[in-house]
Amino acid sequence: MVSRSFIKSSIIYTLAGALPTASALILLPFYIHHLSTEVYGALSVYLVFSLLVQIIVTFSFDTSIYIHYHEFKNDSKKLAVFVSSAFIFMLLTGLFTVVIFAGIGDAAFKIALPGRNVSFFPYGLASVGAGAFQALFKVHSSLLQSREKPETFFWSNVFSFTMIACFTIVGLELFPNSLMGPVVGRLLASGIAGTWAIARILREFGFRFDFSWLRSSFGFNTYTFIYQILQWIINYFDRIVMLLILSLADVGVYVFATQCLIVLELLMNSLHNSFYPKVVNAVMTQEHKHSAPEINRYYHGLTGVIMISACIGILTLPWAIETFVQRDAYQETIPYLPFLATIYFFRTMRLFFTSPYGILKFTKPLPVVYLIVAGAKILLMLLLMPALKVYGVIAASLISAGLEIILLHYGIKNMFKFRFNFFKIVGAPMSLFFLIVVLEPLLGQRYPYTMHALYLISCAGLLWWAYRKEIQILNPFQQRR
Repeated sequence: MVSRSFIKSSIIYTLAGALPTASALILLPFYIHHLSTEVYGALSVYLVFSLLVQIIVTFSFDTSIYIHYHEFKNDSKKLAVFVSSAFIFMLLTGLFTVVIFAGIGDAAFKIALPGRNVSFFPYGLASVGAGAFQALFKVHSSLLQSREKPETFFWSNVFSFTMIACFTIVGLELFPNSLMGPVVGRLLASGIAGTWAIARILREFGFRFDFSWLRSSFGFNTYTFIYQILQWIINYFDRIVMLLILSLADVGVYVFATQCLIVLELLMNSLHNSFYPKVVNAVMTQEHKHSAPEINRYYHGLTGVIMISACIGILTLPWAIETFVQRDAYQETIPYLPFLATIYFFRTMRLFFTSPYGILKFTKPLPVVYLIVAGAKILLMLLLMPALKVYGVIAASLISAGLEIILLHYGIKNMFKFRFNFFKIVGAPMSLFFLIVVLEPLLGQRYPYTMHALYLISCAGLLWWAYRKEIQILNPFQQRR
């Protein structure tokens, strides 16, 4: 039976873990009020660059520390040496990264982004520092979660988020249409949080550095590190690739459109986190690993909720933007929303097809899969952007997302058998996807509310057809004979 403390901890970890994603949504009104689309586009480039630095400095210790904590938790001396060595290694890596980028960053930015109003000094260097501090704080949070300290985990993340929000908002008020608030403010906030984390670690575990203790972790870390870099390329590198052909304003409009739909991301991840432990338990008890009905039903429900939510977003978000967003440039995002919303149909399928990889610890094919997906997305962007502009970026994202599903299904077929209702997992969302991508260019711009209401009605019809038997069973007005 699930204990009350387990439920409480799960809720705390879910809420605190969602703060980084939620912060983008909470700060969005302040960004669009104070920043032009061009400055907001530049901000998005600095933020993804900072995230890259975070991945480099972290070097996957946020994942491996969980494994080694449980390996050494009964030997306090070994645990202290490993944890202290890991954090000192990241601290040294962070300092080295800052020094290297301070020397070559300006030249690298000029070569990678020629003629763009995105310079390394001062905001690129500030982004490097912020990424290094964020890495220390992130691994510290992972350690707290491994040690089952949900209260400290929760309040430390709330404190970090609050500082980022306060510094950013105050900076935007003092320096409107400037990156001083969002970039330098994030550096100050992450600096405080990262310094607190490293001080807390060294105070508890001491200053002990033994590189030999880290070697056993490097094999796992390197493999996971490559995977994280490829995920960064797939999810964030498009902002930088866009600048090869499009303007900073185009990047700002595109990123704003994606942030408007971030509620779908929060909803999808929260629902998946709520039932994923049950999926793990169901698979691990099987002799022959496969997607049984008790597993599939969770993903059926997730797919249906995201389909409905995406259609509601397509219908309501244009009205919200027209009503509450005063800058006309940001209203250019409205035509992109229906197409961007359909990406979440693929993301729910991705959760279904990736779950066996993590449960069975079979990650060997993933770097190859995501190297192909990342390469395909970048190539498609370069081919499509000259003619389609921002629509070319969206089209590249959709095509590469479909390719990802195919490769994920193929990559684990010898270890895990997928037995599922094709219509509920794939057929229904893809039918709605094709309906939107075909009708939106033809009629969506001329009759937006009519067509967007039609998508919602069609979605309800598809789900009714998919679950008609279940609905008949649950029908309270049906009399049994």
